Amino acid sequence: MKRFALIGAAGYIADRHMKAIKETGNQLICATDRFDVMGRIDSYFPEAEFFLEHENFDKYMDDLSMQGSPIDFVSICTPNYMHPSHIRFALRNGADAICEKPLVIYPEDMHIIKDIEAETGRRVYTVLQLRYHQTILDLKKKIDEGDTDKVYDIDLSYITTRGKWYFKSWKGDVQRSGGVATNIGIHFFDMLTWIFGDVQENVVHAYEANKAAGFLRLEKARVRWFLSLDANDLPEYATSRGMRTFRSITVNGDEVEFSGGFTDLHTVTYQNILNGNGFGIDDARESIVLTDYVRNTKPIGLKGDYHPFLK
Repeated sequence: MKRFALIGAAGYIADRHMKAIKETGNQLICATDRFDVMGRIDSYFPEAEFFLEHENFDKYMDDLSMQGSPIDFVSICTPNYMHPSHIRFALRNGADAICEKPLVIYPEDMHIIKDIEAETGRRVYTVLQLRYHQTILDLKKKIDEGDTDKVYDIDLSYITTRGKWYFKSWKGDVQRSGGVATNIGIHFFDMLTWIFGDVQENVVHAYEANKAAGFLRLEKARVRWFLSLDANDLPEYATSRGMRTFRSITVNGDEVEFSGGFTDLHTVTYQNILNGNGFGIDDARESIVLTDYVRNTKPIGLKGDYHPFLK
């Protein structure tokens, strides 16, 4: 049984981490968050210590180490901009880190935490749960076993509408979230580069606070992508059904259906990490560099091979 700590316990995604810790037969020893309503923890680990102040959380972990019962893993579910600091905290406290995506916002932070990883002998793992989705695994197998010279045409469309609260939260601040392409697109970009290869060309057609679009040339694919938080971008198919979210990935015109099958992917992620097969810093690198480029590149507008939703 491994001993876990969790930072950002009140966040939306933390529930999946607690469930994964429980379902893999491990124990949450302590957790922390600035938000003080933590009833959700009772469903999993009601005996876990809870701290509002990070300093007291730090002291408690140090006390555990001095008593000979240190924390093995620190799960990190905090806002994106806090990830590098909390990863450092975990490593320097003698624990491995399991961090939600994006692992970091800025590529230079990857080099720093990789150096600390080497210095401390601890590991950094990231959550790339789409790589465990059966539909995605089947697609990767099909591409890997197919014609090695074939280049596929892909359209990625993801619209997940958000209210006014979003732009008043850290998510709406590009310095703290990484912007829309990072915040809602990072897992799609990771999945596409994992299957179809590294980026050879990266063109940005549009980039705003609530939407972004561009073109990627990968080793085995040409990708037109469109990401949006704006309800006005929803296609008629979605609005006529009262849907607030629309997700579509087509490969050579064929829809890749993966709307289900997400329920247990965090547990599968934890199982693989505990077995020594988790994804680390180098696995996250391509999508982090990709989104950093998108965020810092001037859009060219409606030129070249742009996504049809931009019309």
